[in-house]
Amino acid sequence: MTTPTCDDPDQNAGSSPLVLAELPLELQDAVQATRERVSALHAELVRYQLVIWTAGNVSERVPGSESVGGLFVIKPSGVSYDELSPASMVVCTLDGAKIADGTSERLTPSSDTAAHAYVYRHMDEVGGVVHTHSTYACAWAARREPVPCVLTMAADEFGGDIPIGPFAIIGDDSIGRGIVETLRGSRSRAVIMANHGPFTIGKDARDAVKAAVMCEDVARSVHIARQLGDPVPIEQHHVDALFERYQNVYGQKPDEQEAAR
Repeated sequence: MTTPTCDDPDQNAGSSPLVLAELPLELQDAVQATRERVSALHAELVRYQLVIWTAGNVSERVPGSESVGGLFVIKPSGVSYDELSPASMVVCTLDGAKIADGTSERLTPSSDTAAHAYVYRHMDEVGGVVHTHSTYACAWAARREPVPCVLTMAADEFGGDIPIGPFAIIGDDSIGRGIVETLRGSRSRAVIMANHGPFTIGKDARDAVKAAVMCEDVARSVHIARQLGDPVPIEQHHVDALFERYQNVYGQKPDEQEAAR
C-alpha cells in the first residue's frame, strides 16, 4: 500500500485521515505500546537535563504499521513535560499528518513533526528520532562547528566527529532534509543542526535518546577541554577499532540478557 506523503502533494488532496479505532486490533495494540514508550522516554530528556520548558521531542516508528503506509508517535506541541501521558502522544502518518487517534483535534503534533516524518520516509533503518536543546550541543550549533572526535566515547558512539548540519527553518521538512543529507552514509547517529541544536536517530526511540545523552556529554567534555588547551584527535585507525568493538562486542548479547534475568 502506498501512503501519500508531502513529497506527493497531489495525492494528499481530498484524503481522509486514518481512524485509530478502525485499524486492526494488533496494530492498535502496537500504537498503544509505542505511545507508552515515547511518553516515558520524554522523562529521560528531563532527567538528563537535555531540555527546558516545552522544547524538544521524542518520536518512534510504530512497528508493524507498514500495512497502512507507516505510522509514528510524537510529543504534542507546547505541552509541559509534567503533563505528558501515553494518551496525549500524537499519532501521525509518514507524511506528518495527524490521524484520528482519540486525542482532541486541538492537540497538534510537535512543530518538528515534518522533520521527523522526512527522516522516517527516507531512512528505513531509523526507528526513533530525538531533538533536544541541550546546552553544550547548542553551543556548538551556534558556532556551526562539528564536535571533534577527541574522546573514546565519541569514537564508540558516533564513529568520528559529530557533524554539523545545514541551517534550516523550523516548520517544514527542511530540517529533515538536512538531517538525512548529513547522516546518510555516516556512522554518526547525531547531527547538530546549525544555529539550532542536536537531532539524533536510532533503531528505536530509546536508542535515539541514548545518542542524545551521549551527544551532550561529548559536546560538554570537548568544550571544557578546549578551555584547557588544544584537544588531541584520536587517530583514524583507533577510531575505527573503538567503533567496531563498541557496536559489536560491548555489552550483553540478547540471549545473555535473558539468562541474567
